[in-house]
Amino acid sequence: MAENRLPEDGDRIAKLLARAGVASRREVERMIADGRVAVDGKVLDTPAVKLANLNGVTVDGKPVGKAEATRLFAFHKPAGLLTAERDPQGRPTIYAALRNALPKEAGRVMPVGRLDFNTEGLLLLTNDGELKRAMELPSSGVPRTYRARAFGDVTQAQLDELVEGIEIDGIRYGRIEADLERGSGKNRWIEMKLTEGKNREVRRVLEHLGLQVNRLMRTAYGPYELADLPRGQAVEIRQVDVERFRKGLLRGIK
Repeated sequence: MAENRLPEDGDRIAKLLARAGVASRREVERMIADGRVAVDGKVLDTPAVKLANLNGVTVDGKPVGKAEATRLFAFHKPAGLLTAERDPQGRPTIYAALRNALPKEAGRVMPVGRLDFNTEGLLLLTNDGELKRAMELPSSGVPRTYRARAFGDVTQAQLDELVEGIEIDGIRYGRIEADLERGSGKNRWIEMKLTEGKNREVRRVLEHLGLQVNRLMRTAYGPYELADLPRGQAVEIRQVDVERFRKGLLRGIK
């Protein structure tokens, strides 16, 4: 690279590193700000650099390999696991369970979105940081479907009002499609579909309606469903299906 001049061809380095599974774009940008990324020995101070490939790129002094084919795994996360690599409080994380659930050659994978410690169900994992970011963006409109068992009284009419969105304690939650499943008694199952996935969104909305959530599970994320995947197990989604979905999704957010 010429001194003080950035290449004008190729993709931004954050995109390339995310595609290679190093981290998400946002995380890569933080790594660059911390001086951890270099090209041909020159430490970068901006994520605006464009490159045709990752030749000569190092992270923490280690060369970055070429991007592997995008892989996507569906994992049935049990309740009682933290969606993080480690926890200062010593609570168990998903990665302890994934050591036995994923194939040995899976490599580094990142969760697509998060599930709370006590929330169970479908958690997608990928080696592609760009796909992860695209699926998490509210603007992408990728739906997440949940089933919540809640204690209390609520009507379908109350749930129908959530399609207009709702504001709780100054936080605006967008459109939510909610259906009260048939049944009787104080414990009722409610299916909810949303596209934002804000922190504890389902629990906060139902608690605002006067309900106490005692079980919450994600049953679908985009076109991928939990179905009958056993708790604590993972399965890889066919690469041809993942690539078709990835291309369509990235094309839609450009």
